Amino acid sequence: MSTTIDTPATTRIAIPHVIGGARIEADGRTGAVFNPATGAQTGEVALASAALVHDAARIAQDAQRAWREVGLGKRQQIMFRLREIISSRAEELARIITAEHGKTVPDALGEVTRGLENVEFCTSLMHHLKGEYSEQVAAGVDVHQVRQPVGVVACITPFNFPAMVPLWMVTTAIAAGNAVILKPSERDPSAANWIAGAFAEAGLPAGILNVVHGDKEAVDAILDDPVIRAVSFVGSTPIARHIYARAAENGKRVQALGGAKNHMIVMPDADLDAAADAAISAGYGSAGERCMAVSVVVAVGEVADELIAKIAERMPRVTVGDGTAPGVEMGPLITREALDRVTGFIAGADAEGARVVVDGRELDVPTGGFFIGPSLVDHVTPGMRVYDEEIFGPVLSVVRAPSYDEAVALINGNRYANGTAVFTRDGKTARQFEFDIEVGMVGVNVPIPVPIGAFSFGGWKDSLFGDTHMYGPEAFTFYTRRKVVTTRWPDASGSQISLGFPTH
Repeated sequence: MSTTIDTPATTRIAIPHVIGGARIEADGRTGAVFNPATGAQTGEVALASAALVHDAARIAQDAQRAWREVGLGKRQQIMFRLREIISSRAEELARIITAEHGKTVPDALGEVTRGLENVEFCTSLMHHLKGEYSEQVAAGVDVHQVRQPVGVVACITPFNFPAMVPLWMVTTAIAAGNAVILKPSERDPSAANWIAGAFAEAGLPAGILNVVHGDKEAVDAILDDPVIRAVSFVGSTPIARHIYARAAENGKRVQALGGAKNHMIVMPDADLDAAADAAISAGYGSAGERCMAVSVVVAVGEVADELIAKIAERMPRVTVGDGTAPGVEMGPLITREALDRVTGFIAGADAEGARVVVDGRELDVPTGGFFIGPSLVDHVTPGMRVYDEEIFGPVLSVVRAPSYDEAVALINGNRYANGTAVFTRDGKTARQFEFDIEVGMVGVNVPIPVPIGAFSFGGWKDSLFGDTHMYGPEAFTFYTRRKVVTTRWPDASGSQISLGFPTH
């Protein structure tokens, strides 16, 4: 069911690239940007050609040569100023996110806060970029190791976190002395331009952060351009695999984070009210458009019926509507195509043998926008499309597992391994789960175990292509190269010819 809301007339805003500190308007193809709450087109974003990407890369290369010579203290001051700019204007950025993504303003504010964690982590860049030194490794010989920037790097970011993920990537890359080509999602591009403006206001030289909007043509140009030495990506698994293979074939360093199918085990001894609250929060927050959203609840033993009843009785309290409206808890999906995809999963669940307990298609939601209510599906098993594929929408599946061991085997058998959680009161079970589970990020009575900024973010298996995780300590490893220098200062009389292999 649906109710009609008034859609005010809007002027379509032209969203340009930001290259070398200048706004570059579209000179060819453009893409439509929508307000998901109304379905109205609100913007026209420039889509880069391969030639424009190559030009931006060379502008970044020229700027980076000077940037790597800037003292660490000055870089650190820019990060401190950036933190203050974003912190003082967080709601402004949040409302930009809501206007193009659809998530609620409080949810968008939470995204900005989590992005700020990495800005704050980068304010200690002088510590994170420290090298190592060993003296007298041989007679009169010292060895030291330094971290140096990679050069020009590309950050390809997803629609679901248009501010947080760019702040996870570009801050570390810039702090480490690199120049960046940021290619945000063309579905909600304005947050990236806002971030570029905040960096400029903080004192970052022109050309160090360049925002290039685009689609597959721009991405493939990034992967092929020899000036770009490293690529960071977050998105779906098929695209992550493509990016990893093509960029690596071209000799680039790559970290490509893919899809997820996050499971939450609920043990018989768990606090079922707390587990039901967590399932609602983690399953339906941001309309399920989170790579760390709980998609599958694994009910162990006889707990399923009671747990499902508790989840179902809470679902009518979830207020769905325009993310700018007070009291709204869940906004729309980002596009009409996303809405059609999610409704398709629900429609097919019964035919696959599952049971739709709560059907989000039946909720009374505003018309015009890309809205759907939260859904709950029981008796889901591997092999069903609703289980096997990443839905990326507010659909929570329940799988029944007779025992802890079978629940763990289910998760470990899944090709995605981004995040998982266990709800239990038993410390031994929690510790065993941490030991047994083959997933990159684990929560114990925490449904969305996104690490704080001092740690790093990333999954295993088909959720990550590459060998380093994102933000935190591993990001400084990814965005720098190690150089080892061996030094000897012999006396004038100490030189001699030796054709043997050097030893101690």
